[in-house]
Amino acid sequence: MSKRDIGAEVLEGINEIRAFKKGGAKLKVSELSEPSEPKVIRSKLNLSQSAFAGLLGVSMRTLQDWEQGRREPQGPAVALLRIAEQHPEVFTKLH
Repeated sequence: MSKRDIGAEVLEGINEIRAFKKGGAKLKVSELSEPSEPKVIRSKLNLSQSAFAGLLGVSMRTLQDWEQGRREPQGPAVALLRIAEQHPEVFTKLH
C-alpha cells in the first residue's frame, strides 16, 4: 500500500484553484451515473431482500418500498446502490 502525502495533495488542489481563478486552467468535473433499480442490483448480487437490506443498512420494508416503486432511495442510499452496482465485489466480500 502506498503512502499518501496529504499535504502535497492539498497544496496541489489549492494551486489548481488559483490557476482556475486566473483563467489558466479548467477544473476536473465528473458526473456520477444514477444506479439501476434496487431490485436489478439485488438480483445481480444474488441476495435475498433481507440480506441486501442488511448490507445497505435499511429495513426490509424500505427496500420493498424501493423495489415496488412506492419510494425512491435518497442520499447515502443512492451512493451505496451505486457502489453495489459498480463494485459488487465489495458487497460479496461483506456478505
